[in-house]
Amino acid sequence: MLGFLLRLLPFWVREPLFIVGGAVFGVRLVHLALRDGAWVPAGIGAVFLVFTAVRVHTVVRALRARRNPGPPAPADGTTTAAPVPTHAQAHAPTALRPTPSAPEKEPNAWAQAFAAVAVFAALGAAVWLGPRLQPSENDSTPQAASCSGGEGEKLPSAYAKHPEAVTGDELCEALNVSDLARLLGTPAETATVASGMSNTAPLTDGKVAQPEAEVQFDTYTVNVSATYNKLSIAQYVNLMKYGEETDVKTLVVLGRPAVLASDHTMRIEINLGSGGSGGPVEQGPPARTLSVAFDAKDRGGYFDITVWSATGALPDDSALLGIAEKILPTLPERSA
Repeated sequence: MLGFLLRLLPFWVREPLFIVGGAVFGVRLVHLALRDGAWVPAGIGAVFLVFTAVRVHTVVRALRARRNPGPPAPADGTTTAAPVPTHAQAHAPTALRPTPSAPEKEPNAWAQAFAAVAVFAALGAAVWLGPRLQPSENDSTPQAASCSGGEGEKLPSAYAKHPEAVTGDELCEALNVSDLARLLGTPAETATVASGMSNTAPLTDGKVAQPEAEVQFDTYTVNVSATYNKLSIAQYVNLMKYGEETDVKTLVVLGRPAVLASDHTMRIEINLGSGGSGGPVEQGPPARTLSVAFDAKDRGGYFDITVWSATGALPDDSALLGIAEKILPTLPERSA
């Protein structure tokens, strides 16, 4: 079918297409053969190049024939004499003599050849760039999750009392960075869930802003929250002595007081069956939390960066420090 369509094309369109196509495929196959040391591609490439050379010779002969046109010779080799006008034709009035029609102008061969090469190049570019410009439906590479939060929703009144407070969407955008998986030690993983919420702290009657964001991977889950209260890191460390936190370690992060501590998450099972009720609150897998003060003077308020996994495995503390140093400087700063 393709060969039939090509034969329908004009000579000055068809032949340049054959020449360009044969040259491209021939040179490509010969290059692959020399690189891989295979003889079969070399033979096929040589056939393409010979085919191209024949086409080039055909085009050259046609161009020479167009430049030096001559009367066509009869098939029997005899010459044809020009007709001698008769006496009546010689003395015929000028008005009655037939006017020879102007010769039909033939299309320019070079223009046709250039147009053919241009069309071939456009088709080749479309075939080459098409898969790169459009996402493949069969692409098995998972796409990273984007932040889904309460865009356009009205913030609680606590955020009006704390103009410096960031929102859950801003925390999510700061946390959901491309190298978060690398900081966790799992660079091959892709975020499956990313969300942000502009909440308020519990037991504060909605008066303390506490936005949070969470990004989930196959191995780890990272949660970042900000609590805008008057509790300092020093006071927080004293409270940990009465809690169940273990492996408490104070340090300085970005020039601010900080503390590392371990605790267990909570697991809540909800039964949606008829007549069922929520299950008991159980102890979940262990989690590691890094709390960093808002400022170097530790005047109250802190960020919490918590990491846990369903298997109970935890990354090194350096992962939490790397996350804090990566995302905290990117959060917007507002004056109270």
